[in-house]
Amino acid sequence: LLLRWRRRRALWRKVAEAQERQELSLVRMEAAAQRFREQNPSVKAASILSLPLPELSRKLRDGSLPLDHVFYAYVGKALQIAIETNCITEFLQESETQLRRAKLVEKQGLLYGVPVSIKDSIDCQGHDSTLGFIKNLNKPAAEDSVVVQVLKRQGAIPFVKTNVPQSLISYDCKNLIFGQTRNPLMFTRTPGGSSGGEGALVGGGGSILGIGTDVGGSLRFPAAFCGICAIKPTGKRLSKRGVMAGVVGQKAVAAAVGPLAKDVESLALCLRALLSEDMFSLDSTVPPLPFNEEVYSSTKPLRIGYYETDFFTMPSPAMRRAVRETKQLLEEAGHTLVPFELTNVEYVMFNYCVRGMFSDGGSSFARGFKGEMEKGGSGLFFWLTKAPHWLKTLLSWISKPFVPRLSSIIRSMKENTVDEVWSLHHEIEDFCHQFIAQWKQLNLDVMLCPMLGPALGIGYPAKLSVAVSYTMLYNALDFPAGVVPVTLVTDEDEEQLKGYKGYYQDWWDRTLAKAFRGSVGMPVAVQCVALPWQEELCLRFMKEVETL
Repeated sequence: LLLRWRRRRALWRKVAEAQERQELSLVRMEAAAQRFREQNPSVKAASILSLPLPELSRKLRDGSLPLDHVFYAYVGKALQIAIETNCITEFLQESETQLRRAKLVEKQGLLYGVPVSIKDSIDCQGHDSTLGFIKNLNKPAAEDSVVVQVLKRQGAIPFVKTNVPQSLISYDCKNLIFGQTRNPLMFTRTPGGSSGGEGALVGGGGSILGIGTDVGGSLRFPAAFCGICAIKPTGKRLSKRGVMAGVVGQKAVAAAVGPLAKDVESLALCLRALLSEDMFSLDSTVPPLPFNEEVYSSTKPLRIGYYETDFFTMPSPAMRRAVRETKQLLEEAGHTLVPFELTNVEYVMFNYCVRGMFSDGGSSFARGFKGEMEKGGSGLFFWLTKAPHWLKTLLSWISKPFVPRLSSIIRSMKENTVDEVWSLHHEIEDFCHQFIAQWKQLNLDVMLCPMLGPALGIGYPAKLSVAVSYTMLYNALDFPAGVVPVTLVTDEDEEQLKGYKGYYQDWWDRTLAKAFRGSVGMPVAVQCVALPWQEELCLRFMKEVETL
């Protein structure tokens, strides 16, 4: 007992030190922004902050906007959003040195002088990548991740790291070290996760470009919940070297690194900069496919598949309306829309996604929590990883008639043999080919899909792990998928929500209805999807949706 008490006390000490460092970061940001304002009283920060990224980067490159004006305008704004939402874990002090050096540079990259925010789990030299775990504190990264190295070579200035949920396997944004991050549009709502700090900071206007990761919707949830854009590329399109994962080594559900920004043009500029010789030489496992301008700037009408529901998670009235209205506007703009029949999402969710992520019965996931004080927002999964095989089998059997989805989750969390894992991977490959065949039979270019929304109340994602079906499908398939906000929740949507029942009418469906409530005025997005390696086509489609 004494040993346990001493261990807990040591952990709390580490947490207190980390919180002090976080506090000190904000103090430093305030001092830097204040100093700049005093020395340059005539600089109008608001006019700098209102510039879209393509225009801002053009002005930085042609010298019509000084680098430090832009940098300190964003430091000041980021500080304000951090105080409101608790999204920043650390100010990267070396960014000020980088700023001074950038002024002397001959060759200007595409992101010359652009301040960029970085998700906690992406390595920045000399800084922790905690994943919200106390054990990862005071273990600074030895070098920058490849994606951060490329950003720097392209002239960008990474200036803050942002908050994540403990373990990253959650679409909320809370951990025991840095606490809960709030949605900048409504503080009682989650910003989404796991790139939740990025969503809050970019959504609040405190960063013009953020870099996050996605293994089940971790870029798309924060973007959709905070009213911004994001793209999850094909898993291997951008380097994941130096990027920490929630479940290390699993290959069934593809993770990806990607950008978040206010608009699609900014995402395209970011991918243009990242898909450069720098990336391909630093990580030779990334296919050397530079950004395809021709595909992105094409204006030929698209043939677009669409569906309003996956018949697993019933869409909220606002989600359904978002897809319907977007479909109609796309048709009016001259595109062809074709209904796509989505089948077997329940099977995909449990047998590919849950079973794929936790093929070892969840033991690697549970190992991450060893010696931690809190089990984060993944209570059910955590408990199941601890349960013996016979108990899982029994519970799965007992719960099947009453709560079929719980039964399926329990069944999917069993430990698999190597043989079973290989056949699972084979089955996922087959599913992917069947999906592509159905896509090609309809002769589609892209697909329009619902995106979960509006933002759920804080604490709800932990109770609603099943609601990731709309996003996680495209991690299992490893297709590029982006989100674009298209509408706001209306009083009528709110009224219709009273009749929300769900497809299973179980506890999860009832909880989801509660989680959606009280969201009038909150943004709702749609998902834009393309075939593997067609990020440029995906962005082109997103741009069409954005300009409707």
